[in-house]
Amino acid sequence: MATTEPTTGRTVLPGEPPFTVDDLLRFPDEGSRYELFDGSLLISPPATPAHQRAVVRLARIVEDAAPVEFQPLPGVNLRVGPRDFFIPDLVVVPTEAVAETELMFTPDDVLLAVEIVSPTTQMRDRHMKRSAYAAAGIELYWRIELSEGPCLHVLELVGDDYKPAGKHAAGRVADLFAPFEVSFDPAVLLRPRG
Repeated sequence: MATTEPTTGRTVLPGEPPFTVDDLLRFPDEGSRYELFDGSLLISPPATPAHQRAVVRLARIVEDAAPVEFQPLPGVNLRVGPRDFFIPDLVVVPTEAVAETELMFTPDDVLLAVEIVSPTTQMRDRHMKRSAYAAAGIELYWRIELSEGPCLHVLELVGDDYKPAGKHAAGRVADLFAPFEVSFDPAVLLRPRG
């Protein structure tokens, strides 16, 4: 039976640090999520059920609100440079970019990047990815903190850094206007079905 449980065996990865995106493409597919930050390998275990629920719910909310020229997509490949590669939890890209992209999007394609913070990704999502996405010129970054209720932190690029544009706690509807109008209560991201 196939699982995505962590293995106890040792995986040998091709290439040597600092890694490149080309090295990453030769890595074995053994259930982990591989990303690169300036050639340093970032490995994340499979997402928790709460994290997956939040991604699915947010994707549905954003999909329902998106005009036809925009496409929300979960878990896409984002090549920022030869030694920088990320897999945001959700992005919004122009619909035409979906048809033109075979394997990896570039920062120019991404109108919104979303990360849902997990216990194992706190430092990456709050600091590392924030700075990497800002340096890449991605205009909007949403960070969702599940441990805060959940809470949605909206960050907009001003110059070369993100500035807080709003913090939206569970229990109140967040009315957002970029990259298009969408309204939702962050609490729905973790609420059980039914």
